Amino acid sequence: MTAYREVVFATWPGFRPLALDLYVPARPVALCVYLHGGGWRAGTRAEGPGNVKNWRPGFFEHVAGLGLAIASVDYRLSGEVTFPAQADDVGAALDFLAAHRDDYGITCDRTVIWGVSAGGHLAALAALTRAADRRPRHRPAAAVCWYPVTDLDALAKDIADAGGRPDRGPQSREGALLGGSLDDLPDLVTAAGPVHHVSPAAPPFLFLHGDADVAVPAQQSHRLAERLLAAGAEATVDLIPGAGHMFPELDEPTTRAITHRSAQFLLRPVP
Repeated sequence: MTAYREVVFATWPGFRPLALDLYVPARPVALCVYLHGGGWRAGTRAEGPGNVKNWRPGFFEHVAGLGLAIASVDYRLSGEVTFPAQADDVGAALDFLAAHRDDYGITCDRTVIWGVSAGGHLAALAALTRAADRRPRHRPAAAVCWYPVTDLDALAKDIADAGGRPDRGPQSREGALLGGSLDDLPDLVTAAGPVHHVSPAAPPFLFLHGDADVAVPAQQSHRLAERLLAAGAEATVDLIPGAGHMFPELDEPTTRAITHRSAQFLLRPVP
């Protein structure tokens, strides 16, 4: 496995350069773009999902060892800039890797995407908005989303139904992403919602969600999966019993098992 760190893939005027860290096994089957969580306002590309900080070798090296080249990607946070900049950053990473992957020994055309929490939202959005792209290197052929936000408009209701404290105001995670109260920005709420970008061309999706998640309830995964299935696409929701947001309850063997499940989903051939 070869690691390439601090690879700059985009430089936007007035902002820090955006970089990715790329982990490449000897003969990768696919290239995976990985997007970290953090409510769009925190987190870094160095962080794997949930409680993997003490893995040796680390999460990304482990995934690369399963056959996926994996690029962990920066995106601008909501304190820096509002949506759709984050989606633009993911698109820039996909385009950069499509153009330069051969330079890093990645000769396969297959691209897939994996995101957690806020990164799961951005992964779903990228997979759906690029579904009709005829260039395989630019279009995710499969998506794995761990505890993602999929419907910003319905999130407050889902949180209330799960026993949490809903907030649609400008200081909420979603409000900070969009730049104001959700009730004042209906067009942006729709544009930022993966549920509004479903088509029959959507790639296969795998959702992993804790059934005790109050921060982003499992109904968010179910809602997008139902839309995908209704459109004739493939979608599977794996519920993790007793798990909350970011799966803090899971021990290392269980976390490794769901990581393996996710990687195998992305590695499998799709007709």
